[in-house]
Amino acid sequence: MKSDKQIWNDFIKGENYALSHIYFRHIQMLFRYGKKFSQDDELIKDTIQDLFFDLIRTRKNLGETDNIRFYLMASFRRKLAKTINQKVPLEYTDDKEITAEIVYSFEHELINKEELNQREQAVKKALAALSPKQREILYYKYTCSFDYEQICEIMKLRYDSARKQVSRALKALKEVLDDSKLFLFFLGIFSVNK
Repeated sequence: MKSDKQIWNDFIKGENYALSHIYFRHIQMLFRYGKKFSQDDELIKDTIQDLFFDLIRTRKNLGETDNIRFYLMASFRRKLAKTINQKVPLEYTDDKEITAEIVYSFEHELINKEELNQREQAVKKALAALSPKQREILYYKYTCSFDYEQICEIMKLRYDSARKQVSRALKALKEVLDDSKLFLFFLGIFSVNK
């Protein structure tokens, strides 16, 4: 199996298989990622199509990457933010910055169950206590397995700020959850489909 770097280089060279591979491997992930910022399915689909159109149009000028998923997520987030900011009047936006509403898939399951046991309620309460930015940074760190440099790039943060935010979010979770519930939280994160 070819590495991301090889596939990306083949895409830049115009190899059709590489475009198909990148598109079909990442399209569902990009759509799910877009839903964290907007519930407008058509807006998300249009933005994904625009992203791939731009990638094809400018492929000769694209830089190298060894992590296609990260490259697509960062590019998609910028494009979606620009689109949302153009559609929403400026007085209603928060510094022209969009924030993902990160909801871990196991949280949906917890909400939909009729009877929640104590551990599930504690995890839900802990997640609700986090700010949207804290949930977003934990999503990138633990669900997407991005390193701090990638998190900084995608969220436009300084390195030390990203580390502090992750640390604060984990500290906030630890204050609300005992060790067994914290384990359940991380088990839920790592079982999320990437």
